[in-house]
Amino acid sequence: MHLGILAILVAAVLLDILIGDPRVAWHPVALIGRLIAAWEGLLYPRAGTPAAKHPDARLVWRGLVLVLGTVLPVWLLVYLCLAWLHRLQPPPAYPGLWTYVYLLVSALFLWSTISIRSLGRAAGEIFNLLRRGDLTAARRQLGYIVGRDTGRLDAAEITRATVETVAENISDGVIAPLFYFLLGGPSLACAYRAINTLDSMVGYRNERYRDFGMVAARLDDVANWLPARLTALLLVGSALLLGLDWRRSWRLARRDAPKHPSPNSGYPEAAVAGALGVQLGGLNYYQGVPSLRARMGDPGQSLEPAHIGATVRLLHGAVALFLVLSAAAWALWPAMAGR
Repeated sequence: MHLGILAILVAAVLLDILIGDPRVAWHPVALIGRLIAAWEGLLYPRAGTPAAKHPDARLVWRGLVLVLGTVLPVWLLVYLCLAWLHRLQPPPAYPGLWTYVYLLVSALFLWSTISIRSLGRAAGEIFNLLRRGDLTAARRQLGYIVGRDTGRLDAAEITRATVETVAENISDGVIAPLFYFLLGGPSLACAYRAINTLDSMVGYRNERYRDFGMVAARLDDVANWLPARLTALLLVGSALLLGLDWRRSWRLARRDAPKHPSPNSGYPEAAVAGALGVQLGGLNYYQGVPSLRARMGDPGQSLEPAHIGATVRLLHGAVALFLVLSAAAWALWPAMAGR
């Protein structure tokens, strides 16, 4: 692993931990969202159009155009921007100037794909509201980060929803983009973020998006397959570092993750449930429609607000382990490449 890759990785993580996601209209993920919305308006403009009872091939093909028209431009734009910076000749007085600019811009691109601080901040706001006993505000705050109905949830269910969302997003919002950065640089990390944003906007199995969002949802499943399982391993290691039950975390990740309706989300959720000694899953409501999710973990402790803080600590431990393993790979790379 080149030292510059490690420098970009560490710089992006530090930027996110120290600053977080700036809530501005020109944030790259916000721009990706606007691109997706523009494509949707062009390809599938009728907001109230219900899907047919059987898959509509025309909508599936339009969904493919949506995916290609979003992911490829994002990857190409970042790739060409960095390639242009890489080829610039520095002024004689500052021979290393463009190298540092290249590393900084790369770190900024990668920073835009991860959400360590914002994830912890959102969970922390809900934790503080629960601790104060303000369930109304906690439900409202939870509604900003989950898709389920939150209007009637009690404290335990608010806690469960928060823990599940943080656990799932440890993979989607942190480990997966960092993983793809190591595989293909900032352009691939940004392409992954485009895939994940597509899934969050159109990857629903409802009347409107069942066919139009099919390609986006399947691509997100494929893209997250390996990162989700890597995240579960990192969470087991994080549990060990934090003095939590890492053996149960490992056992439940293997036992319960396949029960989840998502091929990927169950792995970080089951690993977190095992580490905390709680049970996740159960009955959720989406726009008034009940949805029973498989149970992750064994019946144990009752869910309490403190489990939210423990989940955030597991997130931080997983990120720390990822950085340590990346640094170890960098240190060992010359010896491995020389074989």
